[in-house]
Amino acid sequence: MREETIEKYTNAVLGVIDKEREREIIARRYGLFERKETLEQIGELLGITRERVRQLEKSVVAKLKETANKGEIAAVLAAQETLLDKITENGNVMRTLDLSSTLTGEKKPNRLVVSRIAFLADMCPKLELMGDNDNFHQTITVKKHSPAQYVEENVAKIIEAIKEFGKPHPVEKIAVAVGHSDPKHTAALSSTSKHLATLSGKWGLIKWPTVNPKNIRDKIYVILKEKGSHMHFNEIAKAIKGSEFKRKDVTTQAIHNELIKDGRFVLIGRGLYALKEWGYKKGTVSDIIADILKKANKPLHRDEIVKEVLKNRYVKETTILLNLQSKPQFKRVAKATYTLEEA
Repeated sequence: MREETIEKYTNAVLGVIDKEREREIIARRYGLFERKETLEQIGELLGITRERVRQLEKSVVAKLKETANKGEIAAVLAAQETLLDKITENGNVMRTLDLSSTLTGEKKPNRLVVSRIAFLADMCPKLELMGDNDNFHQTITVKKHSPAQYVEENVAKIIEAIKEFGKPHPVEKIAVAVGHSDPKHTAALSSTSKHLATLSGKWGLIKWPTVNPKNIRDKIYVILKEKGSHMHFNEIAKAIKGSEFKRKDVTTQAIHNELIKDGRFVLIGRGLYALKEWGYKKGTVSDIIADILKKANKPLHRDEIVKEVLKNRYVKETTILLNLQSKPQFKRVAKATYTLEEA
């Protein structure tokens, strides 16, 4: 649906309203030509009380919906056919912003377009408009299959299921957990909630950085977590630039700086970083050797030491041997066998 068509339908519905003042109130309350305005702002503009604006708005909207229910507003019928098709394809529920993007083909649709689609949907007998609040984004639902109460109840179930999982999960598994037969419907419901987020095909709580990374450090964490193994900081930079993250225009130097500062990341080789939660520890090669000998509590052959060090660091074997031979804290007690020097 083109923006011109959306505007045409909007003007046609407004044209059903007889009085100019009432048209003004509806247009300003829905933000059809400018930003949305409060009851107080409109009342001050028109020289009437806030309560009078509220009464008029309620009365006019009720009349418009009644007329639309009778099938007497052609623009509503035409808009409803298109909107209903798109929302049904999406799982009977859709954020107004996403619907606007789908209809216009614009990734970030014009604010007026979003407001006009919300207005048209609110007039459609087969659709229901859920307003934006602390828990939900503005959403349009197919009234017959997914009324507002149903959406609220099922989103609550989805949130509880995700909390039980304790980490992000694919929507297919979440659908099974809440008893939905169609994962697309589960995803559609999840997208309406301000408490949920998705990334790389998995849904989780919006406070989890693995689905909603807010800064460079979180993004690095997500990249390493998804890879499941160490990466060079240059690789991490490329991965972030090619990711689904909203803001990914970060420099390689900035990424390297965050890797150094954040305790979640451990340098395990030249430019190579891994997650601390994988069992890696911070420190130099000599620190790692000392830790290995301390835990063993007995002399170890150099081959055993090398084997253990390579589990924590991606370095050359010669580097390990050089540390064993040159650092004063290590003492050779037999051929190629070392222990810690007594303090």
